[in-house]
Amino acid sequence: MTEVFNCAEPEQRSSGIASAVGALKGGRLVVMPTDTVYGIGADAFDNTAVAALVAAKGRGRDMPVGVLVGSWHTIEGLVYTVPDGARELIRAFWPGALSLVVAQAPSLQWDLGDARGTVMLRMPLHPVAIELLREVGPMAVSSANVSGRPPAVNAGEARDQLGDLVDVYLDAGPSEQQAASTIVDLTGDTPRLLRAGPVSAERIAEVLGMDPGRLIA
Repeated sequence: MTEVFNCAEPEQRSSGIASAVGALKGGRLVVMPTDTVYGIGADAFDNTAVAALVAAKGRGRDMPVGVLVGSWHTIEGLVYTVPDGARELIRAFWPGALSLVVAQAPSLQWDLGDARGTVMLRMPLHPVAIELLREVGPMAVSSANVSGRPPAVNAGEARDQLGDLVDVYLDAGPSEQQAASTIVDLTGDTPRLLRAGPVSAERIAEVLGMDPGRLIA
């Protein structure tokens, strides 16, 4: 049965986190608040649960699911090598609305879709999300919406689209940014902006010491 918890109330927040942890460890799906938009999440290392997440959204393996982490240090065990510029961007913008595409560690047995050896990582700036991530570890998370429809910016919108496909909804009010994260690809010789978002190309380029035009190209 689907449960909804109002995380603005301390008791419900505590119960909601516990219920979400149980659901995730049991291979089920949760909807969680982040600073950008609401996300639908699964244990990143449970391939059956990740497949259920993709099916709930109605999208294909050609759009791999990103991974949210609860601390800066978690990235060390998930990547093949930390690429140039990654540490500077993490220091400047994590936790926050910047996602980084990097080469994943070859030893990882997860299946996030047709990612071709890469993974998109982000540490969200939201206390409920961070608390959950620190309890369960890396989560496969995508925007909480059916593919082709607008991302949910509150729990009600997420439930309207995903319904009983999700076991636990953590409601923390409207998302602050109400826009999906900026995505930068660090797998090539030069960083590339894959999606514009709350963190501007100009700010990213300033941190990297490069021309914004080269970032976007």
